[in-house]
Amino acid sequence: MLEGLISIHREVMANIPVTYHRYLFDQINWSAKAICIYGDRGVGKSTLIAQYLLEKYKTPDKALYISADNIIASSMGLFAIAQEYFSYGGEALFIDEIHKYDNWSVEIKNIIDTYKNHQIVFTGSSSLDLKKSKGDLSRRVVYHRLVGLSFREFLQLNDNVKLSTYSLEDIIQSHVQISNELHIKNILKQYRLYLNHGYYPFYLEGQEDYLSRLNNVIEKVIYEDISVIYNLKVSTTLILKKILWLVASAKILMPNIDNIARNLQVSREVVYNCLEYLDRAGLIHNLYPEGSGMKLVRKPGKILLNNPNMLYAINGTLNLNSDIGAIRETFFTNQIATKYKVNTYENGDYIVNDKYVFEIGGKNKSSRQIKAEANASLALDNIEVGFGNKIPLYLFGFLI
Repeated sequence: MLEGLISIHREVMANIPVTYHRYLFDQINWSAKAICIYGDRGVGKSTLIAQYLLEKYKTPDKALYISADNIIASSMGLFAIAQEYFSYGGEALFIDEIHKYDNWSVEIKNIIDTYKNHQIVFTGSSSLDLKKSKGDLSRRVVYHRLVGLSFREFLQLNDNVKLSTYSLEDIIQSHVQISNELHIKNILKQYRLYLNHGYYPFYLEGQEDYLSRLNNVIEKVIYEDISVIYNLKVSTTLILKKILWLVASAKILMPNIDNIARNLQVSREVVYNCLEYLDRAGLIHNLYPEGSGMKLVRKPGKILLNNPNMLYAINGTLNLNSDIGAIRETFFTNQIATKYKVNTYENGDYIVNDKYVFEIGGKNKSSRQIKAEANASLALDNIEVGFGNKIPLYLFGFLI
């Protein structure tokens, strides 16, 4: 059976792009003995680990790639594969989509404890089950979360250029200089393309069917990830989908849990649970009010989709136009939340790291609402270069 896995390994590796590395590639300590890359479906985890395998080990006699849902892996067992492969001199095992393998955390633990001088690298398409299982593996495994393409990465892939990342403080304090030094042709046009189809790396495989493929990813997350991991009834799975569609079709959802529960004919508890499932799965972003006293409150202040591409994909199936305000705020929170804490705020749209207040809008947005705030800025759409506390919205796509 090992020969069959090696044959699959060669076929997969032959189609891996090697010219571009995602932001996370250089942040990982690849010398660690056990590494987990987790994140949402479609963000490029498989490519990331395959690129390192090809760069470090090169051939399957040194390192072997397998998918945990492969029929050979299922029948043979991960520990048995590791046992046989390492007995033939293999040095590392790369296991993709680990969450699809029953009792995976126990077998990974046994492999790590038994083969201390070998490397184990694995991925999970959903962070849901991985987080539940960290208790057994937290002392053994180094975890890294991979998110979708930032606007900066999208530009690099499209234009084959090298672009720097900036901290939030850099952007607030030096946004005029940064904008002037970018020298990206038609950057606002590129930004609008990113909003439509730039978050998931599989856009490179064809933009014509990108939104259709993204809808398929969303369906798989609902029906193959959330419903299976949490053992949900079919009726609850349908509630998940209805809530997701509600978030997509609302301008910006400031949820009334009682109304949602009544309209869906379920309990408040079911609504709260569904919101948590969808957030953990990377489909929505539950944003909670600012203030330490709100930590135990389950009701989000706002609910947005995870990224703007989802707005276009879902609303396309519903024959709806996406609200421009929702698109702007979804982009801002998606890019910011990769590195910083984001909360809704009474005297502005959002407060970041309990310090920086932001109001999101078009180029004519007034600063009236935030004028009394000490560290307040406007993040504005449709401007290439800002002025004072007016910052181009697209610049927040340069954080990673």
